[in-house]
Amino acid sequence: MPTEPVIEVHLPEDHAARSLAADVRRGLATSPKMLPPKWFYDANGSELFEEITRLPEYYPTRAEREILAARSGEIAAVTGAHTLVELGSGSSEKTRLLLNALRDNGTLRQIVALDVSESALREASAALHAEYPSAAVHGVVGDFTEHLGLLPGEPPRLVAFLGGTIGNLLPDERAKFLGSVRDVLEPGEWLLLGTDLVKDAGTLVRAYDDAAGVTAEFNRNVLRVLNRELSANFDLDAFAHVALWDPDNEWIEMRLRAVRPVRARIAGLDMEVEFAAGEELHTEISAKFRRERVDEELTAAGFALEHWWTDAEGRFGVSLSRAAG
Repeated sequence: MPTEPVIEVHLPEDHAARSLAADVRRGLATSPKMLPPKWFYDANGSELFEEITRLPEYYPTRAEREILAARSGEIAAVTGAHTLVELGSGSSEKTRLLLNALRDNGTLRQIVALDVSESALREASAALHAEYPSAAVHGVVGDFTEHLGLLPGEPPRLVAFLGGTIGNLLPDERAKFLGSVRDVLEPGEWLLLGTDLVKDAGTLVRAYDDAAGVTAEFNRNVLRVLNRELSANFDLDAFAHVALWDPDNEWIEMRLRAVRPVRARIAGLDMEVEFAAGEELHTEISAKFRRERVDEELTAAGFALEHWWTDAEGRFGVSLSRAAG
């Protein structure tokens, strides 16, 4: 019987504070001003995002779940994976579809979850240990852009990177990330990747600018984080939520637009920042994909795309790729 979950911590206690300070100093001094989307996700931001996933306009979560509900058994049979490695939260319903399929296939021996939040990871690891007592649970507190080389797991491993999160990375960042995943895997091991697909601009924009205004609150939450963590004094009402489709880059951009001139002090950094009326803070890109581009980027990183599935409406794609020899 596996012991209690093992938790490895590869981030110092002050990692988040130092990273936030560095990102704010750098991002608010550039033109255009920008901040990484990871700073949306404090406790309030995570709750808002969960609410977003239930909105009628926000299809990606439902579409990906539909695919995994239909294909998890096939994924388990094809991979025969002994270890499921999830990059991000290890507590989602979609992950359990895969874990149930691997367990039912008789191959699941280990669950590895990587997340930057130690508290979230410990909670998720305890839940996974309770639900899958025959599998060893190994949590890794780390950043998927830095610590992939430290991931444990008994081969063959299936690395799952779901939710379309890869779309938050710029093309060169995606190439680096996919190359890092390939470097971790032995030939023949697997990557399961969720990618939102290119579709009509109206559907895309509505998914990021819902009628209830939940995504707007989620976007402005980054300013709440700065106010709390860095003793800033941003007036959230001075910023309007903006979601735009960029057809050339084929991605959604989320921004916060100053509705009037803004001067804010960030006391924790001894820093002041000004926004002209109409000036925008770029907070997120969410790239959308075509199968051909997914295949090209995976091939360039050393993977062979072997299976490609979409939901019934063709809105979202899940690919299963094998690490090439």
